[in-house]
Amino acid sequence: MTTEITGVILAGGRSTRMGGEDKGLIVLNQVPLYRYVLDRFSPQVSQVIISANRNQQYYRQSGLTVISDTLPDFPGPLAGMLAGLQAASTEWVVFAPCDVPIFPADLVTRLWQGKQRAAAAFACAGGRDHPAFSLLHRTLIPALENTLARGDRKVMLFFAQINAQRVVFPAEPPAFANLNTPQDLQQWSVNEPGAQA
Repeated sequence: MTTEITGVILAGGRSTRMGGEDKGLIVLNQVPLYRYVLDRFSPQVSQVIISANRNQQYYRQSGLTVISDTLPDFPGPLAGMLAGLQAASTEWVVFAPCDVPIFPADLVTRLWQGKQRAAAAFACAGGRDHPAFSLLHRTLIPALENTLARGDRKVMLFFAQINAQRVVFPAEPPAFANLNTPQDLQQWSVNEPGAQA
C-alpha cells in the first residue's frame, strides 16, 4: 500500500466489565494490553495515535501522540473515532480496540481493498461484526458529529447510515477475540494462544 493511513488505538472506554480498570494498561504476560495492539498495528500504518480518556501520562511513555474524547462522560467508541479523525493528518484513519491482542497482520490492507468506493469499512469474522476494527475517511467527521450530537452511540447504526462496507475475514480464532472481563484475561493467560503470532 502506498496510501498513508493513521492508526488509532481505542483505549478510552469505562471498562465496566473489567471492574473499571483501564483495559489498555492491564498486564497480560507482563506486557500492557495496548502494546500487543501497537505491535501488530505499527507495521500496517504510517503512524499510530492512542485515544485514551485517563492515564494519558502512562500511554505517552510509548512515545506516541495521545488524544482524548472531545465529548464528556465516556460516550463510547464513536467519540474515540471522532477524536481520531480530527487528530489525524492523513485522509484515512483505521481503528483498533485496545483489548484485542491478536488480529490479522493484513487488517489494514483487507479493509482498504474491501471498502471499494465507500467512505468506511469494518471487519467481520465468523459471522460476527467487529466494528471497532474499521477504516474511515475524514470526510465523515460532520456526519459523526451530528450522530453524537443526537445522542446516538451505536457504531453499527452509524455505519448503516453511511453505508460502510462489511469486509469478511477468515474465522481464525483467537483473532478478533477481545478481553472484556477478568475471566477472559485469566483464560487467555492460561491458554497463551501465541501472544505474538
